[in-house]
Amino acid sequence: MADPQGFLKHTVRETPVRRPVALRLLDWKEVYEDFSTDTLRTQASRCMDCGIPFCHNGCPLGNLIPEWNDLVFKDRWRESIDRLHATNNFPEFTGRLCPAPCEASCVLGINQDPVTIKQVEVEIIDRAFDEGWVQPVYPTRLTGKKIAVVGSGPAGLAAAQQLTRAGHTVTVFERADRIGGLLRYGIPEFKMEKRHIDRRLAQMEAEGTIFMAGVDVGVDITAADLQAQFDAVVLAGGATAARDLPIPGRELDGIHQAMEFLPWANRVQLGDDVTDEDGLPPLHARGKKVVIIGGGDTGADCLGTSHRQGAASVHQFEIMPRPPEERADQTPWPTYPLMYRVSSAHEEGGERVFSVNTEQFVGENGKVTGLQAHEVKMVSGRFEKVEDSDFTLEADLVLLAMGFVGPEKPGLLDGLGVEYTDRGNVARTKEWATTVDGVFVAGDMGRGQSLIVWAIAEGRACAAAVDKFLCGETALPSPILPTAAPQR
Repeated sequence: MADPQGFLKHTVRETPVRRPVALRLLDWKEVYEDFSTDTLRTQASRCMDCGIPFCHNGCPLGNLIPEWNDLVFKDRWRESIDRLHATNNFPEFTGRLCPAPCEASCVLGINQDPVTIKQVEVEIIDRAFDEGWVQPVYPTRLTGKKIAVVGSGPAGLAAAQQLTRAGHTVTVFERADRIGGLLRYGIPEFKMEKRHIDRRLAQMEAEGTIFMAGVDVGVDITAADLQAQFDAVVLAGGATAARDLPIPGRELDGIHQAMEFLPWANRVQLGDDVTDEDGLPPLHARGKKVVIIGGGDTGADCLGTSHRQGAASVHQFEIMPRPPEERADQTPWPTYPLMYRVSSAHEEGGERVFSVNTEQFVGENGKVTGLQAHEVKMVSGRFEKVEDSDFTLEADLVLLAMGFVGPEKPGLLDGLGVEYTDRGNVARTKEWATTVDGVFVAGDMGRGQSLIVWAIAEGRACAAAVDKFLCGETALPSPILPTAAPQR
């Protein structure tokens, strides 16, 4: 423990300052200002190096959080990245995108604000890239085994990197035209600039991972051909079947799923030739009255994107009631707290509307012009309409951001003949194996919609299981022990 009294001397939690709203709405860069090294080391010194570090309980990756907090405080950055990479392939992703359940379970958080674990993490990896410390890690031998990883999100990339380093020949298939999955096209640039993906992919390519973008497995390559060409298959395609809202008027033009809307903005920032003479992609929010249905992170991503595109107005609907300002009693420490949060996108404008349900969409000439909704209240675990609370809201762009219901089954999954759970996810054993021999599953495709840290953890654990399946034993670390069944 670097400073036994650090948490007593530095009781104030400091995090990076967000750039002024008026300034950041002019561009698509990440929203945070630089964070000084001295301030970061002070924040790292607040870590108490607990006898039982509950932050480990909060993070499925098993990150060695007290160790790298201590190393940062001591200015031993080179060692800190080694400890960080020991458990996490992509801290540059988690440090920007994870909601940090580790911080929610920080022991200091019992009576103070928790340690800024997430910021320490991202500063370590950014410095490591800047200093040239992130280099390819080559296998000591080649096994001659070929593995296909289907899906290039965090689960697929984690599994691929681990298996490549174990000496297997790994090919990652991605149906989009670029590698990265939802990291590439689902996460807006202002939350994570795509250069962070590109520099990690460069490392993986140097290590020997083969990337095949623009290949829809199950269509361009049949399931049978995939099994014939590879010794093992890892399914990591995510839970991409979006939840719909089948109410009257759903067929009207102008109502879109969030993942129909968000990728266009990213394509513009990537330099694709997809804009009109006004610099706008085919689907945009400029000058429109936007209603976002769904109060989660994807809805906030749509909100921030709509602001930057110049929406006339934005409302974000959430059927749940407004959370309390402080940790709710039903989510005590060290669980992840239910509480009111304000993302960078919420700071930028728009109106958040809680406890509301949309009854139907209305329109003219086949186009949406508004929606009819009403307030709801929770009674005995069910939503009930609040009498005389009906209202109509104008809208000419409605974005559905209500989450995902599971993996897409037609094509690859049905072609392989895998079985499903009663929740519609790919069924698997505690060794990450599906009901089809040699086919494994990791991430949201088997778990259901979840956090990025779970995706990476499952990718790493699945890689260890595949390595053992092919070689009889494995030296790859598994953050999720095989005795713990991964099913939800």
